[in-house]
Amino acid sequence: MWCYHDVMAVRKLSVALEESVAAEAAEAAERRGVSLSAWLNAAAERALVIERGLAGVAEWESEHGELSAEELAWADSVLDRSVAGQVAS
Repeated sequence: MWCYHDVMAVRKLSVALEESVAAEAAEAAERRGVSLSAWLNAAAERALVIERGLAGVAEWESEHGELSAEELAWADSVLDRSVAGQVAS
């Protein structure tokens, strides 16, 4: 089993989660065979990727104008195909 504590510096934190979120996160971590800390770390990493992407889009739009409905529809179709490919794999 992989443990991120073995390969990187960590900072111990105390966090508060809604009971249902804490329970589901613990179950998800168990299904993956990782600690709750490792699972929460991976979830935070994914959320940060999304945040950086949204910030990048906002920056692009501030320089070039808002994306059109057609451009957004095209992006949705690309993402849909990407997700479908991941599910099929």
